Amino acid sequence: MKTKSLTFLLALTNPKVLYDRNEVLSKLCPIPSESGVYAWYFRDIPNNVPLDKCISKDSLTLLYVGISPNKVSKPNSKQDIKKRIKMHYQGNAEGSTLRKTLGILLSGKSQFPLRRVGSGNRKTFTHLGEQWLDNWMERNAFVCWQTHPQPEKLEEEMIKTLSLPLNIKGNDDHIFASELNRLRKEATRTARELPTFIEDKGQSRRKKS
Repeated sequence: MKTKSLTFLLALTNPKVLYDRNEVLSKLCPIPSESGVYAWYFRDIPNNVPLDKCISKDSLTLLYVGISPNKVSKPNSKQDIKKRIKMHYQGNAEGSTLRKTLGILLSGKSQFPLRRVGSGNRKTFTHLGEQWLDNWMERNAFVCWQTHPQPEKLEEEMIKTLSLPLNIKGNDDHIFASELNRLRKEATRTARELPTFIEDKGQSRRKKS
């Protein structure tokens, strides 16, 4: 690994500061509107996630890395790490791979399985389920980041070098990859078989501004 890449890797695997949901969604959000890589650390972890060789920091465990924008899969993307991290914290399972994975792994605890909602084309955990996941992430999910002009290359190196059980793309060699894929496909199949969930008019999801 090149020295410069190693510097970025060390900054993400031994961060000086890990930020929580309240800090990221505050008006003084510290994340720059730039391209880069972000790393997610967790406190409470779903029981079936293997932690062997995972990196820990202050009783938190690194389980997932992501990038924004991804010019390889979306050449015209206008995303950046600020928008993307906020999406993970307050979006829904339709727009966030991380939220979808967490929600599926935690569905036995939350009792909110993946469902078709709205017109039936979108799949989320419903308003109340996404709110449950918001609250869980507020207590348990922490993030750090590094700006980088070519985040795809750094993400690829991290996935090859580290144990990241919640990453899917490019992580086929991980011991949890096949099981996570199975769980996600099973949840998606079940959601398709169930009737579209109709949100009650009185139901809403509270979001931080």
